[in-house]
Amino acid sequence: MTTNKEELSEDKALPEKEYSLKNLEDCVQKLYDYRDHYFERNTIDDASKRKNDIDIQLKNTLDELDKFQDVIQKEDKPMFYYLKGKSLNVTADFDKNALDLLSKAVKLDPKLVDAWNELGECYWKNDNIKEAKNCFNGALAQRRNKISLRNLSMVYRQECATTKEQQIENIQKGVSYAKEALDLDLNDGNSWAVLGNAHLSNYFLISQNPRTLKMCMSAYNQAKRDIIARNNPDLHYNVGIALKYEEEYLAALNSFSRAQALDPTWDFPKIKEERLLKYLESVNELVATNGRMKGRKLQQLIQSIDNKPSIQDLLTVSISSLKPGINKNVILCGKVVCSVQNEDSVPFTFCLIDKESTCIMVSVYNLAEGKGVIIGDLVAIPEPFYSEVHVIYKDKTYNFKKIRVESPLSLVVNGKKLNRNQQAGTRMTTFKKSS
Repeated sequence: MTTNKEELSEDKALPEKEYSLKNLEDCVQKLYDYRDHYFERNTIDDASKRKNDIDIQLKNTLDELDKFQDVIQKEDKPMFYYLKGKSLNVTADFDKNALDLLSKAVKLDPKLVDAWNELGECYWKNDNIKEAKNCFNGALAQRRNKISLRNLSMVYRQECATTKEQQIENIQKGVSYAKEALDLDLNDGNSWAVLGNAHLSNYFLISQNPRTLKMCMSAYNQAKRDIIARNNPDLHYNVGIALKYEEEYLAALNSFSRAQALDPTWDFPKIKEERLLKYLESVNELVATNGRMKGRKLQQLIQSIDNKPSIQDLLTVSISSLKPGINKNVILCGKVVCSVQNEDSVPFTFCLIDKESTCIMVSVYNLAEGKGVIIGDLVAIPEPFYSEVHVIYKDKTYNFKKIRVESPLSLVVNGKKLNRNQQAGTRMTTFKKSS
């Protein structure tokens, strides 16, 4: 009798044969909700513990799923493999067990769209872009869905293109897929973020149309309205990249700082912040010291400035007379006193001094490598776009005047307009750190 009671007690400890896939789905969804809404339950100071906390939740989820490992019905196995694979896929790291489970799921049920998407994420994490693309296309073959579409937007933009034409086509496909994903759900912040990245790639690799950059920032701002997306460090990192190219330096620094705060283990935002601060410090110091050029050499340079560039109908002006924004129907002439080191290579930056001994920073975009100006060059800038920088960040202050030049083709150097072989498209990348 004692033995029977013990057996009965052990029986009660086992899971019921009657299980519910819905309950298992809810269990996995709770894991993802815990990850995606972590900062609703925790402060930013807990960011360093987030990975460990998610790992604990993952273990609990797997333990719950494993209770039913041996009682799952044959027809439910594809879904069970998918749910377990999805659980293992919750972190940013590649997991071979997740890949195996999700591969089983789609083999047993090729119509399981969510499993195709998760499998694509697995391949992506393992840097197998080709197989990731096949998986997302496999999911789309079953049903149009936002996850496959936005992932394909990223895949096409990251694919290696052998020709400029193919690169342009890939970028355009990236924008198209991102827009289609949003058409399916206008409230998804992750889709808005992907569209922002697609517009940013379009801006730099196809056409430097200011309207495109505005659409990029508009998409990012929409993404920030979504509580899940706005707590994703990737979004803030990419926003920082865009703001840096817009020369909105303080906002860019704050974005990099936010990305760091959300994921203290991620080095990229910190590196970008440090590079930008080093750049600002260099510009600040070089503008203030006339490129460190002194005495007779500086005076000779200023006296040799020719205020009669070969462009008709433009009035030659000094830096002191410039107003914020585009200064129409005027031209600024000066001599190059130094170039500014920029670890990100874009933009090409130099300091220009005018007849009044006023020094200003000039940033030139889309300049071909090795085609920059050198000390002593006479540079004329038609209709200069002028602004002033006033940045206070981490108890340091940066103040200087600057001119932004979108294309080198507008410049006149030593009396000659630059030509198209001195122009090159800017190369930059957005970053997708996690799923």
